Amino acid sequence: MNVFVIGIGLIGGSMAKDIKQLDSNVRIYGIDANEAHLDEALALGLIDQKSTYEELSTADMVIVSIPVDVLVKELPKILDRVHDDALVLDAGSTKSLICKVVANHGKRRNFLACHPIAGTEFSGPSAAIPGLFDGKTNIICEIEKTAFKLQEKALELFRQLGMRISYMNPEAHDKHIAYVSHLSHISSFMLGKTVIEKEKNERDIFDMAGSGFESTVRLAKSSPAMWTPIFEQNKQNVVETLEEYIRNLEVFKQMLLEDNFEGVYKEMSNTNKIKEILKGIPLNKH
Repeated sequence: MNVFVIGIGLIGGSMAKDIKQLDSNVRIYGIDANEAHLDEALALGLIDQKSTYEELSTADMVIVSIPVDVLVKELPKILDRVHDDALVLDAGSTKSLICKVVANHGKRRNFLACHPIAGTEFSGPSAAIPGLFDGKTNIICEIEKTAFKLQEKALELFRQLGMRISYMNPEAHDKHIAYVSHLSHISSFMLGKTVIEKEKNERDIFDMAGSGFESTVRLAKSSPAMWTPIFEQNKQNVVETLEEYIRNLEVFKQMLLEDNFEGVYKEMSNTNKIKEILKGIPLNKH
């Protein structure tokens, strides 16, 4: 089987690594706008050879893991070039615009809209790790628009990778993911910004940073090239979640100003219930 990975970074590289472990007869072809990434992926054994769009006609499966602003431009071109039995799947963190872009494409049936909620704050081929998707959730949108035999092919791969499958329409996906992923990244970036600005005047502040700060600000190390287009494409949902978040911060601030520490305690106690909600749910990091 010929598998083409377009975008050899954390997600694409990790999937390539796992697929090679599942089937030694698979040949992995890499396509990336960054030539250095291709060289690195070859050196790491993530891909077997470099490739181009001209060779996509030989692909049995195409995994597209590129920033979502590039994805909406490139996905139609990719579908143009694959044969009728090829499966094309993406890993984009937004789904509405991506699904709209190919809604009327002649090979829409070849495409499966996916969002594997897995990852780390690192990027590039060297960030690829085996087993990244094991136990993680993969959200699939509009599965009914994908050819049945290609659905089966994709679901079998996801099963072998150990993924949990969730089905959702693109609009619901984008709304929910704004809360559980996009907002947390914004919070992390802005916490990092606040501390960096404070550190300009107080050089010892990072010596005091404990594991709580480190885990909270971890996402601020994520790629701006990847996350800026995500915020752009999901702007409306992100703004709504930010407005709710800011309101909650203002309420908390006002309780502090009014010495309402009973209220502060109740706010934190009520929020502690999230421990029960999250109990038994695998930790997803994307």
